[in-house]
Amino acid sequence: MALKYTNKINKIRTFALSLVFIGILVMYIGIFFRESVILMTITMLLGFLFVIGSTVVYFWIGMLSTRTIQVVCPNCGGATKMLGRVDACMHCSEPLTLDKTLEGKEFDENYNRKSKTKQ
Repeated sequence: MALKYTNKINKIRTFALSLVFIGILVMYIGIFFRESVILMTITMLLGFLFVIGSTVVYFWIGMLSTRTIQVVCPNCGGATKMLGRVDACMHCSEPLTLDKTLEGKEFDENYNRKSKTKQ
């Protein structure tokens, strides 16, 4: 069974999008507490904080995207952004690396961690 790898930038964007939906859901739940102003206010503020958190994560990944290296995937030919030593193609999930010492080795996201670098 082939493992499907995902691009780090897409993972973070998916997390930020889920924060938006969680925030809207929490605010929607607050509607059911109309009788209790305090509970409704708490759920509305909590949902608002989730949405603001999503904005912060989107801003952070946008700033992080400016430091990436854009490469052409050898498998699908699509342009993709690489973050770290190893990453996956945004289009076809092909494992990619720019490090010559890692070519031919099994794909492992731990290669991006400085403390647990496998050689």
